[in-house]
Amino acid sequence: MLPSMEAAKRYFGEKLFNQMYRYLKSDPIKNMDRLVELSAKAPILPDHREKIRKIKEAIDNNPASKEYVEKLLTNVDENVQEHLLVNFFINASLMGIPRQRKLSEEKGFSIPFTMLIDPTSNCNLRCQGCWAGEYEKHQQLSFEEVDRLVSEGKELGMYFIVMSGGEPMMWPHLFDLCEKHKDVAFMIYTNGTLINEENAEKMRQLGNISPAISVEGGREITDERRGQGVFDRIMEAMDHLKNKGVVFGFSITITRKNYLDAYSDEFIDLLIDKGCLYGWSFHYVPIGSSPDFSLMITPEQRSYLVDRVQYLRTHKPIQIADFWNDGSLTQGCIAGGRQYFHINAKGEVEPCAFAHFAIGNIQDKSLLEILDNPIFKAYQKRQPFSENLLRPCPIIDLPDVLREMVDESGAIPSHDGADDILKGANAAQLDKIAEAWRKQADEKWEEICKGNGQESAEEDRIAQK
Repeated sequence: MLPSMEAAKRYFGEKLFNQMYRYLKSDPIKNMDRLVELSAKAPILPDHREKIRKIKEAIDNNPASKEYVEKLLTNVDENVQEHLLVNFFINASLMGIPRQRKLSEEKGFSIPFTMLIDPTSNCNLRCQGCWAGEYEKHQQLSFEEVDRLVSEGKELGMYFIVMSGGEPMMWPHLFDLCEKHKDVAFMIYTNGTLINEENAEKMRQLGNISPAISVEGGREITDERRGQGVFDRIMEAMDHLKNKGVVFGFSITITRKNYLDAYSDEFIDLLIDKGCLYGWSFHYVPIGSSPDFSLMITPEQRSYLVDRVQYLRTHKPIQIADFWNDGSLTQGCIAGGRQYFHINAKGEVEPCAFAHFAIGNIQDKSLLEILDNPIFKAYQKRQPFSENLLRPCPIIDLPDVLREMVDESGAIPSHDGADDILKGANAAQLDKIAEAWRKQADEKWEEICKGNGQESAEEDRIAQK
């Protein structure tokens, strides 16, 4: 029996777990009522039971949700199911979250769900506007440093670890780390160009690693930003992963140029056909290498994406997270240690992958000491930063709040030019963009809260306070 499965059995009780697992393996859709009934007997949080109930409702009422669950349980390699899915849904969620909440109450500061680690700043591509483009190259964390972070994270209930860079596939210890921590679900943001058949097979054998592959849309726009031939290499990598039954997804930076193409039916259908099971949507933020304000989406485009992504979730067998626009689902900004934080390849601790201001370094602090720092406290005492949860971000939605938190905490820029967004012309431009979105967002928020056939986001916010 695999270590993650053993942990799940201990948590649920062997008899209950075996019943649930048998239903999942035989016919999960047909047995959904029985699975929900069994979950009510499990030692899980009330809000977890509610989420399970909502999943059942979605499957009952939405053919796309039903198709998604069937793909997850039939197209994914069994070894990946028993590692990645069990690690994420059991270890990280059902077991990890209660521990995080308990420790948060004891310590007086938030224990997050995950951390984003850049094990290396090295990358084989030079993408225009990369958020990590101004970090020093050739910085790298040791295996011992990352291993310690993951080990300490597990003690705090963190069993979902995210890695970026740089290009994490260039970190020589990646597979060794995943092998050592078989009870953790790892997700890596990768450009995908180093995923060949051999590496895809290694991911299948490990079972606990999921790549989120960066793509900009179709061939022309992807190659324009990432380099000639990159799109075709991405498609080839996806074919390898799909053939091996590895769970993987996509990551798209949404700009004024690609927002329509990237979320067109044709492109999303292509990614689904290639085997993507999830996607991360990041709006372009003017930081990093050669920031370009003209790439930022307009208020009208951002408002369009609120509805468009929701449509895709309910009409396509894929799950998409839309950062910034999903503030109503996350109850505002998740950074600053509330639900996640960032460690760059020098070991510096930042509140967010996009907010390059640091206090402390993992080389001389434990994970608990890292989480108890002034800029995280500045974030957490203000979150959510706006009652309008369509304005969650202190960088692009409320830049005055970011300036206030950096000044209050004494955080310092983690690379040359990181503080350009706090002063001068760049700060003035961000203020202008934020104000334009405020007007549009208030109209959209009122529309959402009135319902229009949707669950009231305002009621959700009040209920979770």
